[in-house]
Amino acid sequence: MSAGSKHALNWTSLLVAIPVGLVASLVTLGFREAIALINAVAFRGGGEDITRAMQVWPWYSWPLIVGIGGVIAGFFLRYATALEQKETRRTDYLEVINARLDAVPARTSLFRSLSSLASISSGASLGREGPMVQLSALSGSLMGRWLFRSLPLKNSDLVAMAAAAGLASVYHAPLASAIFVAEIAFGISAMQRLIPLIISAGAAVLTMWLLGYRSAIYPFSHAQFDLTPGSIGLTLLTGLLAGLLGWALLSLIGLSRRGFSHIASLPLRLGLGGLLVGGLAIGSTQILGNGYEVIVRVMAGDFLLPVLLMLLLLKMLATAISVGSSAVGGLFTPALLTGALAGEALALVAAALGLPVGNAEVFAAIGMGAVLAAVSQAPLMAMLMVLEMTLNSSLLFPSMIACVLASMIAWQLHAGSTYPVIGRHFSRSDAKFDFDNGIIAQFIVPGAALTPEDSVGKALAVSSIKRERFVYVVSHAGAFLGVVSIHDISHKVLDKEITLTSPVSCVMDSQFPTVFASQTIREGWEAFAEVTLERLPVLNNPTERTFLGALTKTSLIQKARDFI
Repeated sequence: MSAGSKHALNWTSLLVAIPVGLVASLVTLGFREAIALINAVAFRGGGEDITRAMQVWPWYSWPLIVGIGGVIAGFFLRYATALEQKETRRTDYLEVINARLDAVPARTSLFRSLSSLASISSGASLGREGPMVQLSALSGSLMGRWLFRSLPLKNSDLVAMAAAAGLASVYHAPLASAIFVAEIAFGISAMQRLIPLIISAGAAVLTMWLLGYRSAIYPFSHAQFDLTPGSIGLTLLTGLLAGLLGWALLSLIGLSRRGFSHIASLPLRLGLGGLLVGGLAIGSTQILGNGYEVIVRVMAGDFLLPVLLMLLLLKMLATAISVGSSAVGGLFTPALLTGALAGEALALVAAALGLPVGNAEVFAAIGMGAVLAAVSQAPLMAMLMVLEMTLNSSLLFPSMIACVLASMIAWQLHAGSTYPVIGRHFSRSDAKFDFDNGIIAQFIVPGAALTPEDSVGKALAVSSIKRERFVYVVSHAGAFLGVVSIHDISHKVLDKEITLTSPVSCVMDSQFPTVFASQTIREGWEAFAEVTLERLPVLNNPTERTFLGALTKTSLIQKARDFI
């Protein structure tokens, strides 16, 4: 890689981002068309959305349909899992980006996507964005290996571009999609790495526009958020409720996973999950699928409060069962639907209590972003996605409040995140904070010390026992005076400048570098950067200079390893 291309922001990455985004958008469109084709065949053309298509069959067959889809998905997933275990390679695109790996595995990605296709097409409560983005990431990886291998670009960078483009194609939200990949996979939103993602995501949305998909996913520009004390208070309540629901949803998914883990056979596991979701669908088919059309109806005000509460409970259960049974898919749209139902229900309750709510559907949109932020732990992405999906700029301020509040509540409740890589980012961040703010005192180890009157022969003996190059010299009161070098002693004894009975004071270096117990770990790291030593003496303070022990370079390296 040339010197001019070492930075993430360069002309090569910007130009490559355009075709990567174009191809990624076509991949997501192909997956969408595959779902539509299966829908037309299996449900006799009963409508594009599964919530309507399922109704062409009698209600008692719904559990069987979703269950059969789960069994088929299980066979595909079992094969993909076997391949992953055999190849010992990570498939998930976020892991590939985060670990800067060479490529997204093709076969496992394809079979996982086929598993997801079977689950989603049969009505599992999953989002479509998961396999769409995974396939988009795979397309970026393949382009990097086949078309751009001679360019100074890492394959993981092309995977990141394609992932952002795939997500943008699904939700028509290029900025939020680019932020998502940077926020989740990179752990930072560094501008140098973000700009190519934005260009790739923008190219994907432009491609979708040229193909006729121009409208916002959830157009909602007709209603405006009224900036009043009452609406701000309701926004805070929405964020609070969204944080609790995000935590509850992730907890339910965890319980579901533990329950299904007792079933070793993936086809049986996914089949049972599909059977249970199909059973819940008897209460309402609105819980099937990713929930896109239901969100449209919620934001149109089609549901009364009892129906909203029922759908909220059933959707969370259906999603937990689908995800917990190992069905491959995303949580984006199920989280959005959960938030829309909760926000609308909360607004209707407030209105029933006589509070000035205004347009209740506004809080459905705010709730969408807040639950998404709680589940993903990516609040910046969530608030931007609400704006881009609705084209309603008045939602910016309340979405900022609700998304951050929901994310913080879920984090405080140790809800984790839909994406395990987030946990590692948090761990690295905590380790970095400890490194910058911890003190040297916690790393002190004993050090060999003599008084000035002790002989150089004793110094050699102590050095041999402790296996240390330097022996520290302290006064009878414990004050640090300097060090003696075993190499210096050996040379002077061989040159007959001193004898083994000479005092160590005659070869003592009083200008040896030191550190203090109250200094930060980072200051200790910087002290080692100035010298070629493995240990430094630690003193209590600059005034008394009492010798406490030694600080080792190895201990600091091990501490830094937690966040590097």
